[in-house]
Amino acid sequence: MCPLGNEKIVHSQPRRRAVDTMNSIKFLGVFALIFCVSPSLQYDYKVKTFDTKLDHFTFTTNATFKLRYLINDSWWDPTLTTSPIFFYTGNEGDITLFSDNAGLVWEWAPDFNALVVFAEHRYYGESLPFGNLSFTDPKYSGYLSSLQALADYVDLIAHLKTVYSKRDNAPIPVIAFGGSYGGMLAAWIRMKYPGIITGSLAASAPIWQFTGMTPCDAFYKVTTRAFKVSGSQNCVDTIKNSWGAIDSIAASDGGLQWISQTFKTCGTLTDKVDLKNYLNSAFVNAAMANYPYPANFLAELPGHPVKAICKKLSTTSKDPKVILESIFQGVSVFFNYTGTSKCLQLDDADPEDLGDQGWGYQSCTEMVMPICDRGDTMFEKSEWDMQTISDSCYAQYKVRPVVDYVRNLYGAKELAYVSNIIFSNGYLDPWSSGGVLHSVSKDSMVTGAMQGAAHHLDLRASNPLDPPSVKRARQMYRKLMNKWVREIL
Repeated sequence: MCPLGNEKIVHSQPRRRAVDTMNSIKFLGVFALIFCVSPSLQYDYKVKTFDTKLDHFTFTTNATFKLRYLINDSWWDPTLTTSPIFFYTGNEGDITLFSDNAGLVWEWAPDFNALVVFAEHRYYGESLPFGNLSFTDPKYSGYLSSLQALADYVDLIAHLKTVYSKRDNAPIPVIAFGGSYGGMLAAWIRMKYPGIITGSLAASAPIWQFTGMTPCDAFYKVTTRAFKVSGSQNCVDTIKNSWGAIDSIAASDGGLQWISQTFKTCGTLTDKVDLKNYLNSAFVNAAMANYPYPANFLAELPGHPVKAICKKLSTTSKDPKVILESIFQGVSVFFNYTGTSKCLQLDDADPEDLGDQGWGYQSCTEMVMPICDRGDTMFEKSEWDMQTISDSCYAQYKVRPVVDYVRNLYGAKELAYVSNIIFSNGYLDPWSSGGVLHSVSKDSMVTGAMQGAAHHLDLRASNPLDPPSVKRARQMYRKLMNKWVREIL
């Protein structure tokens, strides 16, 4: 259970420096990782490595690299036929962060007598196939893909089943867990390898946030809904009016200097886009981290941060300066809740550079998630310009996106064959826009959008302030997983 005030949020997205003029790519693959940092929640594990193939889909090379994973076998009982492997499909970052994040896995492992494994995603953390050269050239970075990562996990599972074999070689159930991109991987590994993965919990997994599957404006619509539900319509209107207010003041004599002074930026603004990007990020991240208890993002966040932000946005004035003064008070909840920050650092959006190079690359190859705004939300109108995005990707990584890659690879929305996958989403989570919110087969479970829940809240350690929807969902997960591990026998 996470003690109040001991949460930390790590946010990852492609670097904006290469895409500042591309309003449509601002949130191409934005995810948040929230994890406990309390000393009482330092989970025990051993750090190991596994030699996995560099390329699982060729017969011409046997090159390998060392994939890092974390393991705890203290609850494992090879004499019990139902003892499973709890396998976390690592996301876009250092695997130790995800281990700290997924409290549900640790809470349930003793009761299930589970072998706990957190596998690091290739090209993230310490699992770099070419070390410091991994992102210097496409000939090195070209082995980074979700499909290669899934194959890594499958080979690691096969290895673990050999090391931790059961009495009489009884079958070993494997339950995959993952949140956000890790949740996408948890779903896909069950789809691709149903003979190896017994079942999966895919928390806040936007597997439908791709071209032709979800409208590009859905993400900002859900974010706006979160602010309206948790805050107020006046809050939404004030944020919507702020973009024009920035334009108006920035165009006036001394306007950028006034904005800089009002927002207490660490340096004088030279471009209004920098502030707009920061505010855009702040509002989206506040919605994703809209938890019922205090958390930490750059600085401390209160419980229900969207509500706290909206309390500051109470103005009904149409005066641009009054609007922006109100916006500053609201965004101060995000970057300076404790009042200890001396200035607003606009380019410090990533507190821990989580998977920055790797996710930027994946966003420019396979993880092409269209996000736009048609002018009917609290955000500024923006287009999804695939050609501009492609050109920017080529300039930065020497690769171009394959728009239909993921859709064709993992079955798009044709999931009637899917079984033993739990798709969970939070009603307040912007990424629920691309999540599975309705039943796709008779043998999968969909929680819909859990009321009062933000980004993969259900995967985290339990907390007394968790909403009833999350508590009920976890009870259903547990019953299903108990059923899965018995069905394999």
